[in-house]
Amino acid sequence: MESTPLTTSVPPTALPDDLYCNFPATLASDDSAAPTITPSIFRELPEPDVHILASGGLRIPAHSGILASISPVLEHVIDRPRKKRNAEKVISILGVPSDAVVAFVRFLYSSRCTAEHLEKHGIHLLALSHVYMVPQLKAMSTKDLAQRLTIESVVDVLQLARLCNAPDLYLKCMKFVADHFKFVEKTEGWKFIQDHDPWLELDILRYIDETESRKQRNRRIRKERKLYLELHEAMECLEHICSEGCTIVGPYNVEPKKEREPCSHYSTCHGLQLLIKHFATCKKRTNGVGCGRCKRMWQLLKLHSSICDHSECCKVPLCRKFKQRSSPSDDANKRKDDAQWKMLVRKVVSAKAISSLSLTNKKLSDLEDDRVIAHRGIGSFRLQSVRRYRS
Repeated sequence: MESTPLTTSVPPTALPDDLYCNFPATLASDDSAAPTITPSIFRELPEPDVHILASGGLRIPAHSGILASISPVLEHVIDRPRKKRNAEKVISILGVPSDAVVAFVRFLYSSRCTAEHLEKHGIHLLALSHVYMVPQLKAMSTKDLAQRLTIESVVDVLQLARLCNAPDLYLKCMKFVADHFKFVEKTEGWKFIQDHDPWLELDILRYIDETESRKQRNRRIRKERKLYLELHEAMECLEHICSEGCTIVGPYNVEPKKEREPCSHYSTCHGLQLLIKHFATCKKRTNGVGCGRCKRMWQLLKLHSSICDHSECCKVPLCRKFKQRSSPSDDANKRKDDAQWKMLVRKVVSAKAISSLSLTNKKLSDLEDDRVIAHRGIGSFRLQSVRRYRS
């Protein structure tokens, strides 16, 4: 890069002693010159052959070999031919605070960046790491910025994440805006987006709409799955009542025990017993008037027949009759009506399978925890305690 002699009068700016991996620094300043570093700092390093010019006229001596080995962009700038052979190599890094440039140079030498510098210059370090292609510093900056998002800063960080191609940080900011949109839309950053970046505003509003639609869809799916799981439990409870009997309802050849306590195996057992009792004594059904509760019981019996695999020996009433009605000899109209019914049957069966699978995974997890506890010696400790007590 072309040499740029400095004649501006800038007050001395002290550079940190650990800028070059904890090498001692001795600052030499002049009232008529920009702050520099004396060569004593490099007694264990080669002579610096390049200077980094930061905001405020701060000049940071550096080594082109180290800069080029870390950043391919800096390597390209260093290898660029100069107009004058004897001109000094100067790399200008302007537009960001000089302290951020110092932290950037420190990272190039040490591959370290303190939490204090990330908190103070995280946005500038992300921009510098993207422009000069330093992926390790970029990962550190994006991770730290994602943990420090606030209502006031999230819009600025979101814009920077898009410009710096940081998808993880961009998505984190989008989620933060969606969760706190009522407060974010009152900030100056949001007003700036509305006036100068309508495409980003559209992306944010679309993401919020898709997030809300996804939440509503998940709530609907969970609600349907809960309903199908309750239906499957009702089928098991129906078999339980018709085969074993429970409280007030039982098979014709088994006398129900009225003094028995309420069933603890199924939450729907008592309600289903009342429904069966109503179905057996309802006069509206027998008179052909129609009854909503009887219709519900009729549908439960039909659903059981569709799920049952042992209709020949099943003790649930009308199970075999419903199997015969659903035979292929039925007409086309009934086949069309049965399409939705078959879908209902599949969802009830799949809901039970998913519930059983999650329960199995939970049991396996508990078993693994028990193995870990035993491996740590707690089980043997208890045995030893018992033995001592018995002895």
